[in-house]
Amino acid sequence: MYEIAIIGAGPAGASAALFAAKAGKKTLLIDNDKGMTRRGWYENYYGIAEIGGPDLVETGHKQAVKFGAEFVSDQAVNLVRGEEGFVIETESGTSFEAKYVILATGVLSDLAAKAGAETKDGTEPRIKTVAVVDAQGQTNVPGLYAAGTLAGVSVHAIITAGDGAKVAINIISELNGARYVDHDLLKA
Repeated sequence: MYEIAIIGAGPAGASAALFAAKAGKKTLLIDNDKGMTRRGWYENYYGIAEIGGPDLVETGHKQAVKFGAEFVSDQAVNLVRGEEGFVIETESGTSFEAKYVILATGVLSDLAAKAGAETKDGTEPRIKTVAVVDAQGQTNVPGLYAAGTLAGVSVHAIITAGDGAKVAINIISELNGARYVDHDLLKA
């Protein structure tokens, strides 16, 4: 069983997976390669002069995998609450179990609704439905979180990436029983 599974590997999902894996949590990152970030060009992403969406997404995947996240290229089609967490079913017929799940599915809210998460109308242009979450990213379903555009934050990649990191840190803190902080230092 994974401690944390993230569905959607754009900026929100990959950022969440990066933090979860770097914290030593058994992490799964599932993506269908259909996110809107791949179609963008970014000149307003802090720390990067400019980058194309495909390169931004691929860099995020590589960072998460570098720290131990398992990356699966597949479409999550169902999410069911079990006794100890969730069962994620994919289009290819594979199932995964995880204690916590972060939905970072961007504009797609159908999986959140299938899992019983409360939704509401979105406020961003072209975002019809978002999951209702608290300040930690928790939905009304225990153990189910949402991050990024699905959680109702601005669609800007830099903002969704930060939201994904925030949600992961909140789950890591819960798993650890103490607030988690990760600050790297310059190497001498």
